[in-house]
Amino acid sequence: MLIVVTIICLALIGFISWWFFGHHEEESKRAQQKSGYQEIQIEVMGGYTPGTIVLKKDVPARIIFHRKDPSSCLDQIVFPDFGVHADLPLNDSYVVEITPHDKGEFGFACGMNMMHGKMLVE
Repeated sequence: MLIVVTIICLALIGFISWWFFGHHEEESKRAQQKSGYQEIQIEVMGGYTPGTIVLKKDVPARIIFHRKDPSSCLDQIVFPDFGVHADLPLNDSYVVEITPHDKGEFGFACGMNMMHGKMLVE
């Protein structure tokens, strides 16, 4: 019995270490180029999918959020570096239009700043 408990404890310690300290691959997606702008869709369900989006510098962007999660935490989207603070309708799409003029990494989050995403501008 002691051996079983020891194995379970070691497995649990291993899992916790992996969960908190492991390098997890984050899903990223590049915006599709359309005529005169770039477009990408993000599903809002327990977070943002994809969690990282890639845009091109100086090209107008349409970021389409489709919120499926009914929780009040995810009912808003905030891009602090771009002055965007918008309500996301449930089971519908909302388009955020921005033109990133600087290369770099920019964050976006829910209205409560608990769920985060990342925008990479190349």
